[in-house]
Amino acid sequence: MTTQVILRHANGDCAILNPFGAELSRWRAFNTELIWRKDPKIWDQTAPVLFPIVGWTRNNRVKVKECFYPLKLHGFAWKKKFSITQQDETHVRLTLFDDAETRKLYPFRFRFDCEVILGEGALHYRLSVNNRDDHPLPYACGLHPAFCWPLAGSSSIHRILFEKKERADIPLIREGGLFSHATRRIPLHDTQLSLTPDLFSQEALCFLGINSAQLTYDNGAGESLSIELERFPHLALWSKAGGDYVCIETWTGYGDPEDFAGDLYEKPSMQILSPGATQTHRASFKFQRN
Repeated sequence: MTTQVILRHANGDCAILNPFGAELSRWRAFNTELIWRKDPKIWDQTAPVLFPIVGWTRNNRVKVKECFYPLKLHGFAWKKKFSITQQDETHVRLTLFDDAETRKLYPFRFRFDCEVILGEGALHYRLSVNNRDDHPLPYACGLHPAFCWPLAGSSSIHRILFEKKERADIPLIREGGLFSHATRRIPLHDTQLSLTPDLFSQEALCFLGINSAQLTYDNGAGESLSIELERFPHLALWSKAGGDYVCIETWTGYGDPEDFAGDLYEKPSMQILSPGATQTHRASFKFQRN
Protein backbone atom coordinates (compact mmCIF):
# COMPACT_ATOMS: atom_id res chain seq x y z
CA MET A 1 0.00 0.00 0.00
CA THR A 2 1.34 3.42 -0.99
CA THR A 3 1.87 5.84 1.90
CA GLN A 4 0.06 9.11 1.45
CA VAL A 5 1.77 12.46 1.81
CA ILE A 6 -0.02 14.74 4.27
CA LEU A 7 0.74 18.46 4.36
CA ARG A 8 -0.50 20.54 7.30
CA HIS A 9 -0.56 24.27 7.83
CA ALA A 10 -0.53 25.93 11.24
CA ASN A 11 -4.03 27.32 10.65
CA GLY A 12 -5.51 23.81 10.22
CA ASP A 13 -5.49 23.61 6.42
CA CYS A 14 -4.32 20.32 4.96
CA ALA A 15 -3.58 18.60 1.66
CA ILE A 16 -3.15 14.91 0.91
CA LEU A 17 -1.25 13.54 -2.08
CA ASN A 18 -0.59 10.05 -3.32
CA PRO A 19 2.95 9.34 -4.61
CA PHE A 20 1.26 7.13 -7.22
CA GLY A 21 0.70 9.67 -9.97
CA ALA A 22 1.55 12.59 -7.63
CA GLU A 23 -2.21 12.94 -7.37
CA LEU A 24 -3.84 15.38 -4.97
CA SER A 25 -6.72 13.57 -3.26
CA ARG A 26 -7.74 16.17 -0.73
CA TRP A 27 -7.34 19.87 -0.04
CA ARG A 28 -9.13 21.51 2.86
CA ALA A 29 -8.81 25.26 3.38
CA PHE A 30 -10.58 27.21 6.12
CA ASN A 31 -12.61 24.08 6.97
CA THR A 32 -13.87 23.82 3.39
CA GLU A 33 -13.27 20.76 1.20
CA LEU A 34 -12.13 21.89 -2.23
CA ILE A 35 -11.32 18.65 -4.08
CA TRP A 36 -14.16 16.31 -5.01
CA ARG A 37 -14.39 12.88 -3.38
CA LYS A 38 -14.03 10.58 -6.36
CA ASP A 39 -16.70 8.12 -7.40
CA PRO A 40 -15.27 5.30 -9.55
CA LYS A 41 -18.67 4.91 -11.23
CA ILE A 42 -18.27 8.41 -12.65
CA TRP A 43 -14.55 9.19 -12.73
CA ASP A 44 -11.85 7.37 -10.79
CA GLN A 45 -9.49 10.32 -10.34
CA THR A 46 -9.24 13.61 -8.46
CA ALA A 47 -6.25 15.56 -9.81
CA PRO A 48 -3.98 13.69 -12.25
CA VAL A 49 -0.64 15.21 -13.24
CA LEU A 50 -0.03 15.17 -17.00
CA PHE A 51 3.34 14.36 -18.63
CA PRO A 52 5.02 13.99 -21.15
CA ILE A 53 2.02 14.88 -23.32
CA VAL A 54 -1.36 16.47 -22.76
CA GLY A 55 -4.52 15.24 -24.44
CA TRP A 56 -5.23 12.46 -26.93
CA THR A 57 -2.87 11.18 -29.59
CA ARG A 58 -3.82 9.95 -33.05
CA ASN A 59 -4.36 6.19 -32.87
CA ASN A 60 -2.96 6.26 -29.32
CA ARG A 61 0.61 6.60 -30.47
CA VAL A 62 3.30 9.18 -31.21
CA LYS A 63 5.99 9.31 -33.85
CA VAL A 64 9.61 10.13 -33.01
CA LYS A 65 12.19 9.98 -35.81
CA GLU A 66 10.24 7.49 -37.96
CA CYS A 67 9.44 5.19 -35.02
CA PHE A 68 6.05 4.87 -33.35
CA TYR A 69 5.50 4.62 -29.58
CA PRO A 70 2.22 3.69 -27.81
CA LEU A 71 1.79 6.92 -25.87
CA LYS A 72 -1.86 7.47 -24.97
CA LEU A 73 -4.10 10.05 -23.32
CA HIS A 74 -2.22 12.51 -21.06
CA GLY A 75 0.97 10.45 -21.11
CA PHE A 76 2.03 8.15 -18.27
CA ALA A 77 2.99 10.22 -15.21
CA TRP A 78 -0.46 9.73 -13.71
CA LYS A 79 0.12 5.96 -13.81
CA LYS A 80 3.63 5.94 -12.29
CA LYS A 81 4.85 5.98 -8.70
CA PHE A 82 6.86 9.09 -7.85
CA SER A 83 9.66 9.18 -5.29
CA ILE A 84 9.43 11.59 -2.35
CA THR A 85 12.67 13.55 -2.71
CA GLN A 86 11.91 16.36 -0.26
CA GLN A 87 9.25 16.89 2.39
CA ASP A 88 8.40 18.99 5.40
CA GLU A 89 5.16 20.05 7.09
CA THR A 90 3.91 22.23 4.23
CA HIS A 91 5.99 21.18 1.22
CA VAL A 92 6.66 18.06 -0.80
CA ARG A 93 8.64 17.36 -3.95
CA LEU A 94 7.66 14.23 -5.84
CA THR A 95 10.07 13.05 -8.55
CA LEU A 96 9.72 10.77 -11.54
CA PHE A 97 12.70 9.55 -13.56
CA ASP A 98 12.61 7.73 -16.85
CA ASP A 99 12.96 3.97 -16.65
CA ALA A 100 12.86 0.98 -18.98
CA GLU A 101 9.06 1.10 -19.04
CA THR A 102 8.77 4.81 -19.88
CA ARG A 103 11.41 4.59 -22.61
CA LYS A 104 9.23 2.06 -24.45
CA LEU A 105 6.55 4.75 -24.58
CA TYR A 106 8.69 7.87 -24.83
CA PRO A 107 12.33 7.37 -25.87
CA PHE A 108 13.93 10.07 -23.73
CA ARG A 109 15.75 10.40 -20.42
CA PHE A 110 14.20 12.96 -18.09
CA ARG A 111 13.50 14.06 -14.56
CA PHE A 112 10.00 15.32 -13.81
CA ASP A 113 9.38 17.06 -10.47
CA CYS A 114 5.99 17.91 -9.01
CA GLU A 115 6.33 20.26 -6.04
CA VAL A 116 3.38 21.23 -3.86
CA ILE A 117 3.47 23.94 -1.21
CA LEU A 118 0.58 24.42 1.21
CA GLY A 119 -0.01 28.02 2.27
CA GLU A 120 -2.74 29.65 4.30
CA GLY A 121 -5.80 29.02 2.15
CA ALA A 122 -3.49 28.36 -0.80
CA LEU A 123 -1.88 25.57 -2.76
CA HIS A 124 1.11 26.24 -4.99
CA TYR A 125 2.31 23.87 -7.72
CA ARG A 126 5.64 23.77 -9.51
CA LEU A 127 6.11 21.30 -12.36
CA SER A 128 9.75 21.08 -13.47
CA VAL A 129 11.12 19.12 -16.42
CA ASN A 130 14.83 18.36 -16.74
CA ASN A 131 16.29 16.94 -19.95
CA ARG A 132 18.74 14.17 -19.01
CA ASP A 133 19.09 13.09 -22.62
CA ASP A 134 21.69 13.88 -25.29
CA HIS A 135 18.94 15.04 -27.64
CA PRO A 136 16.36 17.86 -27.39
CA LEU A 137 13.35 16.80 -25.34
CA PRO A 138 9.82 17.45 -26.68
CA TYR A 139 7.25 17.52 -23.88
CA ALA A 140 3.99 18.87 -22.56
CA CYS A 141 2.76 18.87 -18.97
CA GLY A 142 -0.26 19.97 -17.03
CA LEU A 143 -2.52 19.84 -13.99
CA HIS A 144 -6.02 18.34 -13.99
CA PRO A 145 -7.59 19.09 -10.55
CA ALA A 146 -11.30 18.42 -9.97
CA PHE A 147 -12.74 21.10 -7.70
CA CYS A 148 -16.00 20.66 -5.85
CA TRP A 149 -19.03 21.92 -7.77
CA PRO A 150 -20.94 23.26 -5.96
CA LEU A 151 -18.13 25.08 -4.18
CA ALA A 152 -18.63 25.38 -0.39
CA GLY A 153 -22.17 24.03 -0.79
CA SER A 154 -23.51 27.09 -2.59
CA SER A 155 -26.66 26.68 -4.70
CA SER A 156 -25.94 29.83 -6.71
CA ILE A 157 -24.80 29.84 -10.32
CA HIS A 158 -21.05 29.32 -10.40
CA ARG A 159 -18.84 31.28 -12.77
CA ILE A 160 -15.38 31.40 -14.23
CA LEU A 161 -14.12 34.98 -14.28
CA PHE A 162 -11.14 35.62 -16.55
CA GLU A 163 -8.64 38.38 -15.97
CA LYS A 164 -8.86 39.43 -19.64
CA LYS A 165 -11.21 38.86 -22.55
CA GLU A 166 -10.98 35.39 -24.09
CA ARG A 167 -12.33 34.01 -27.35
CA ALA A 168 -15.87 32.65 -27.13
CA ASP A 169 -15.16 30.35 -30.09
CA ILE A 170 -13.34 27.23 -28.93
CA PRO A 171 -12.12 24.15 -30.85
CA LEU A 172 -14.46 21.29 -31.55
CA ILE A 173 -13.14 18.00 -30.20
CA ARG A 174 -13.50 15.24 -32.78
CA GLU A 175 -13.83 11.50 -32.27
CA GLY A 176 -10.78 10.13 -30.51
CA GLY A 177 -10.11 13.46 -28.77
CA LEU A 178 -8.51 15.13 -31.80
CA PHE A 179 -8.66 18.92 -32.06
CA SER A 180 -10.60 20.29 -35.02
CA HIS A 181 -9.88 23.56 -36.80
CA ALA A 182 -13.66 24.09 -36.65
CA THR A 183 -15.00 25.87 -33.59
CA ARG A 184 -18.12 26.12 -31.49
CA ARG A 185 -19.37 29.15 -29.62
CA ILE A 186 -19.86 29.10 -25.86
CA PRO A 187 -21.79 31.62 -23.69
CA LEU A 188 -18.72 33.56 -22.62
CA HIS A 189 -19.80 37.14 -21.98
CA ASP A 190 -16.94 39.60 -21.81
CA THR A 191 -14.78 37.91 -19.12
CA GLN A 192 -17.53 35.84 -17.46
CA LEU A 193 -18.59 32.24 -18.13
CA SER A 194 -21.51 30.80 -16.15
CA LEU A 195 -21.14 27.09 -15.38
CA THR A 196 -24.07 24.83 -16.20
CA PRO A 197 -24.08 21.04 -16.70
CA ASP A 198 -25.08 21.30 -20.38
CA LEU A 199 -21.95 23.38 -21.01
CA PHE A 200 -19.92 20.13 -21.00
CA SER A 201 -22.22 18.03 -23.17
CA GLN A 202 -19.79 18.34 -26.11
CA GLU A 203 -16.55 17.47 -24.35
CA ALA A 204 -14.13 19.83 -22.59
CA LEU A 205 -13.96 23.56 -23.13
CA CYS A 206 -10.42 24.20 -24.36
CA PHE A 207 -8.99 27.71 -24.43
CA LEU A 208 -5.80 27.67 -26.50
CA GLY A 209 -3.39 30.56 -26.13
CA ILE A 210 -5.28 32.27 -23.32
CA ASN A 211 -4.77 35.96 -22.62
CA SER A 212 -5.33 35.64 -18.88
CA ALA A 213 -2.64 34.75 -16.39
CA GLN A 214 -5.29 34.88 -13.65
CA LEU A 215 -8.85 33.61 -13.35
CA THR A 216 -11.40 32.98 -10.60
CA TYR A 217 -13.81 30.14 -9.92
CA ASP A 218 -16.67 31.90 -8.10
CA ASN A 219 -19.71 30.32 -6.41
CA GLY A 220 -21.86 33.45 -6.42
CA ALA A 221 -22.21 33.37 -2.65
CA GLY A 222 -19.00 34.97 -1.44
CA GLU A 223 -16.51 32.11 -1.81
CA SER A 224 -14.08 31.80 -4.67
CA LEU A 225 -10.93 30.10 -5.84
CA SER A 226 -8.41 32.36 -7.55
CA ILE A 227 -5.87 30.84 -9.91
CA GLU A 228 -2.58 32.31 -11.10
CA LEU A 229 -0.61 30.75 -13.96
CA GLU A 230 2.98 30.97 -15.14
CA ARG A 231 4.09 29.24 -18.35
CA PHE A 232 0.74 27.51 -18.80
CA PRO A 233 -0.56 28.98 -22.08
CA HIS A 234 -3.67 26.78 -22.37
CA LEU A 235 -6.66 26.10 -20.14
CA ALA A 236 -9.44 23.51 -20.18
CA LEU A 237 -12.68 23.19 -18.24
CA TRP A 238 -14.30 19.77 -17.98
CA SER A 239 -16.92 17.88 -16.03
CA LYS A 240 -18.68 14.56 -16.47
CA ALA A 241 -22.41 13.99 -16.10
CA GLY A 242 -23.25 13.05 -12.53
CA GLY A 243 -19.95 14.31 -11.14
CA ASP A 244 -19.97 17.02 -8.47
CA TYR A 245 -16.86 18.66 -9.84
CA VAL A 246 -15.40 20.95 -12.45
CA CYS A 247 -11.85 20.37 -13.61
CA ILE A 248 -9.81 23.52 -14.16
CA GLU A 249 -6.92 22.18 -16.20
CA THR A 250 -3.71 24.08 -16.86
CA TRP A 251 -1.74 22.89 -19.90
CA THR A 252 1.49 23.66 -21.73
CA GLY A 253 0.32 21.63 -24.75
CA TYR A 254 -2.85 19.99 -26.06
CA GLY A 255 -4.14 17.00 -27.99
CA ASP A 256 -3.26 16.14 -31.59
CA PRO A 257 -4.92 18.30 -34.24
CA GLU A 258 -7.19 16.24 -36.51
CA ASP A 259 -4.88 16.74 -39.52
CA PHE A 260 -1.61 16.12 -37.68
CA ALA A 261 0.34 12.90 -38.19
CA GLY A 262 3.89 14.20 -37.87
CA ASP A 263 6.80 13.83 -35.50
CA LEU A 264 6.39 14.71 -31.82
CA TYR A 265 8.96 17.46 -32.34
CA GLU A 266 6.60 19.06 -34.88
CA LYS A 267 3.39 18.81 -32.88
CA PRO A 268 1.87 22.24 -32.14
CA SER A 269 2.61 23.70 -28.70
CA MET A 270 5.17 21.09 -27.62
CA GLN A 271 7.98 22.48 -25.50
CA ILE A 272 11.47 21.63 -26.80
CA LEU A 273 14.07 21.45 -24.05
CA SER A 274 17.81 21.45 -24.79
CA PRO A 275 20.03 18.72 -23.31
CA GLY A 276 20.75 19.47 -19.65
CA ALA A 277 18.16 22.26 -19.48
CA THR A 278 15.28 22.60 -16.99
CA GLN A 279 11.96 24.40 -17.37
CA THR A 280 9.45 25.14 -14.60
CA HIS A 281 5.72 25.80 -14.86
CA ARG A 282 3.75 27.23 -11.93
CA ALA A 283 0.12 27.39 -10.84
CA SER A 284 -1.27 28.78 -7.58
CA PHE A 285 -4.75 28.21 -6.19
CA LYS A 286 -6.10 30.39 -3.38
CA PHE A 287 -9.44 29.97 -1.61
CA GLN A 288 -11.10 33.18 -0.47
CA ARG A 289 -14.21 34.29 1.39
CA ASN A 290 -15.59 37.79 0.85
